[in-house]
Amino acid sequence: MEIEKGSKWVKFDTMERFMADVLKGVGVPAADAAVCADVLIKADKLGIDSHGISRLKTIYYDRIKQGIQLPKTRFEIVRQTPTTAVIDGHNGMGHVIARRAMAIAIKKAKRYGLGMTAVRNSTHYGIAGYYALMGAEAGMIGITGTNARPSVAPTFGTENMLGTNALTFGMPTDEKFPFLLDCATSTTQRGKIEVYAKLGKKLPAGWVIDHKGRARTDSAAVLDELVAGTAALVPLGGIGEEMSGYKGYGYSTVVEILSAALQRGAYMKMLLGIKDGKKVPYHLGHFFLAINVEAFTTLRSFKKITGDILRGLRASKKMPGAGKIYTAGEKEYLAWQYRRNRGVPLNRETQLEVLAMRAELGLKKYKFPF
Repeated sequence: MEIEKGSKWVKFDTMERFMADVLKGVGVPAADAAVCADVLIKADKLGIDSHGISRLKTIYYDRIKQGIQLPKTRFEIVRQTPTTAVIDGHNGMGHVIARRAMAIAIKKAKRYGLGMTAVRNSTHYGIAGYYALMGAEAGMIGITGTNARPSVAPTFGTENMLGTNALTFGMPTDEKFPFLLDCATSTTQRGKIEVYAKLGKKLPAGWVIDHKGRARTDSAAVLDELVAGTAALVPLGGIGEEMSGYKGYGYSTVVEILSAALQRGAYMKMLLGIKDGKKVPYHLGHFFLAINVEAFTTLRSFKKITGDILRGLRASKKMPGAGKIYTAGEKEYLAWQYRRNRGVPLNRETQLEVLAMRAELGLKKYKFPF
C-alpha cells in the first residue's frame, strides 16, 4: 500500500461529512449528497484511492458547476417486469441512481431468485464494488458493470473506442470479508493514471499506446492525450494477441453491450462528453444483477464452500520469494484494517483541491492538518 510522501491523514467521518457538504453546496439534495459521500468514502476505506476524495472535485464538483451533470436526480423506471427494470437517470448523480438500481435488483431477487436492472443516461457512479457488495451483504451474488468515455483501443487498433468498462462481482463468504473482484477490463484505468500523475510517477510500458502503437509512459501527458484521442489504454492482457489482449477486449465489449443495448443507451464515441465542441453530459449506462443464493442452496453452505475455495487458493504453493497469495477482496479488507483508525491519506494535490472547495463554499468549520 503506497502512500505518497507528504500525505496527510484525515478521519473518515470528517472527510465523509465534508464531501456531503461540498455536494450540498453545489445543489445536491442532502439525502443524495449523503449517498454520494458514502460511496466515495467507501473507496478510501478500501484503499481504492483513485475513486474516493481524489475525484470529488474533478469528476463531480466541477462537472456540476459546468452544467454537464445535474445535482438533482430524476430516477425514472421506464420499463419493468417482476425480475427486471430499465431505468433512466436523466444525467443525475450516478451514485444515487446506481444504489437505487441495485436495491431494486436485490428486492426482485429476494422474491423471484434473480433481479436485474439496466440504466441509461447516468453519470460516473464511483467504485463498482460498492454495488456488488450490496448484493453480497444481502446474502446474494452481486454483479455490476458500466461503460465509460472511450479510452481503450480494440486489439490491433490504436483508436480509443471503448471505456475502461468495469466488470465487478461480489459474493458472501464465511470469512471476515466477502469475495470482491472490482477491476476494469483494460490493463489499467484512468483513475490509476490520475494517481500516478499526482505522484509524478511514470507509467509502466504497455499500459498506454499512442496512435502508432508505441508505449507511452508520461502519466501527466497521457491524461491529456487520452482526452485528445492521441493515446489509448490497452485491453486487459496487453498489446496484441500474444498476451491475450483479445480477452480483455472481448469482456470490455460485453460490458459495453450490456450497458447500452438493453436500455437503448449511448455507447462508444457517443460517450465522449463533447458535442459541437462543447461539453455535454456523458450519458453513461450501467447494469446490476442480484442472484439470490438461497434460490439454489442454503446461504450457509454457499459461504462455507466459497470460503473453502478461497482458503485453498491462499494456502497453495507459492512462487520462490513470494510472501503471500491473495484472493479478491482480501487486500481491500487489509487496507480497511490499516486505515480504520487513521482515516484517508490525502496527497498534496488533493489537499489543494480540498482547500479550494472549502474556500469557494465557505465551509470554514472544517479544519484540516494541512
